[in-house]
Amino acid sequence: MTVYQVLDHVDQYLEVGREADCSDLHLATAYPPAWRRYGQLAPIWPDHQPLTAEDTERLARSFLTQKEWDRMDKQGDIDFAYTGTNGRYRASVVKQRLGYDMAFRIINTKIKSIEEIGLPLEHILPLTRYQNGLVLVTGAVGSGKSTTLAALVDFINRDREDHILTLEDPIEYVFESKGCHVNQREVHKHTESFARALRGALREDPDVIVVGEMRDLETIQLALTAAETGHLVLGTLHTGNAPRTLDRVLDVFPTDQREQIRIMVSESLRGILSQQLVPRADGTGRVLAMELLVNSPAVANCIREGKTYMLPGVMQTGKNVGMITMDESLRRLYEKGLITKDETLFRSDDKGSMRAYFAS
Repeated sequence: MTVYQVLDHVDQYLEVGREADCSDLHLATAYPPAWRRYGQLAPIWPDHQPLTAEDTERLARSFLTQKEWDRMDKQGDIDFAYTGTNGRYRASVVKQRLGYDMAFRIINTKIKSIEEIGLPLEHILPLTRYQNGLVLVTGAVGSGKSTTLAALVDFINRDREDHILTLEDPIEYVFESKGCHVNQREVHKHTESFARALRGALREDPDVIVVGEMRDLETIQLALTAAETGHLVLGTLHTGNAPRTLDRVLDVFPTDQREQIRIMVSESLRGILSQQLVPRADGTGRVLAMELLVNSPAVANCIREGKTYMLPGVMQTGKNVGMITMDESLRRLYEKGLITKDETLFRSDDKGSMRAYFAS
């Protein structure tokens, strides 16, 4: 058996992870150093000993500043953007029963273009050219939302001559001003919350506001107000498809406000892009499955009347403006041989229809 030395600094592990093209790296007490590659979590070295509490504390201290260590010690956890010797990472350190756990999301410093991601250019570009309204990018954790959002912001930065303000927790991709003037603010570092930053944003004369995560009532309310008052707002939500996204937005409001909010959303929504990253059939990585809802008169009517359950049917008839359901996207990937039958069925929304499709 190979005897592995515990490395001195987290940067050494991060270098290994970056070279192997993994998305996340885990250094956790009572578990060997691990990475997530193509969606699968596994030890980096199968016969590495589990890290001890002393190992993880030493590794945590190797990259946290004293101020960050004190904050983590007081709160029990800390999330921030970390710039190491070989790139940028979204870092999370938590205290748990056995010791410390660290998780790092590897951020590619090169921002991918809309074409590189594989988004349908002719239907996505119109969403970036509105002067106001709300565009949502949704999906589970690790589904590539940040990468897609960065591609949209980068396109706007090159395509328009406006003021872009991003509110993030933490800042992941760093944008240099091109055609646009770009300001980036980090929650906890430059402002105490998304809601506070959004209230301040309206006084900073932005044209485009990027909200890293619309996670509570106040943030969603302020984002909708900004979208209504002449700003293009791009935001993310942890929801799996367009109907669930709209239900989530509406459900955070008190019952007596929902009718008014439905009208607001029906008027200000521009589009919802929901996505998953599905393991490729040949095991060489992951491929993007994407649902796109564009706010047509029929979609707006469903939202106003609270009939979000009718949206999949409306989307089937809206293919001329690029609308596609998640299940249709998965079927197309399967038909191209890019993903397996099991993954197609497992990730589908309407499993009964998908089984019937396979049986036909």
